[in-house]
Amino acid sequence: MLHILYKVYFWLIAIPIFAVLTLLTAGIVIIGCPLGGERFFSYYPGALWSRMACILSLCPVSVKGRKNIRKGQSYVFVANHQSAYDIFVIYGFLGAPIKWMMKKGLAKIPFVGYACRMAGFIFVDNSSARSAQKSVAEAEHKLKHGRSLIIFPEGARTPDGHLKRFKRGAYQIAVTQQLPIIPITLNGPYKVMPIGSWDVRPHRMEMIIHPPIIPPQKKEDDKDILQKLAESTRQTIYSTLWNEFQ
Repeated sequence: MLHILYKVYFWLIAIPIFAVLTLLTAGIVIIGCPLGGERFFSYYPGALWSRMACILSLCPVSVKGRKNIRKGQSYVFVANHQSAYDIFVIYGFLGAPIKWMMKKGLAKIPFVGYACRMAGFIFVDNSSARSAQKSVAEAEHKLKHGRSLIIFPEGARTPDGHLKRFKRGAYQIAVTQQLPIIPITLNGPYKVMPIGSWDVRPHRMEMIIHPPIIPPQKKEDDKDILQKLAESTRQTIYSTLWNEFQ
């Protein structure tokens, strides 16, 4: 009975409110960023929008380890990718100005895609090695003045809640720019809305922000170093996943 009541509430109340908030947030970003407020408007409206998404979904969020983020420092954040709700949790509760690396196809979403472009988010084109490298170069250019980058090194959402193999792109950026890497463990978003489902379920979510990892001063094409960083951060994230996904 509670499940039915939640579905009625979600589709008849939460979704309409969220749709209005999405359009309003995108409009504020599109107007504010070109007027010289990119630093403010590319982050805070989206952060509030993300928090409201969790509130409307009746999904409480707890955060551990925020003390590991130093104000004014740029980072490369790497997180496991459980669900579309990962975006709401990170954007809304991380507490640090971030730029997203997003799939190129998301740029086609009406209004929202344009707002993301105005906010300076990076759309990744994996159609060729040259295009992918161009996306990496764009990301490196934007990692300045305390701005950080958030990347899902798995590349796509998990189909079953378990961690997949980590790709090396995030670590190449961190090594090249000599930026600390902060692993983030996300628990709960898979329970809320797994990939391929529109059946949102209320569930608690958790974000664990781990201590930063300082990359060694090696060339960005050193595949062994990149692989070790990928494996190390993957193990850190894995160690704090909920038991059923370990």
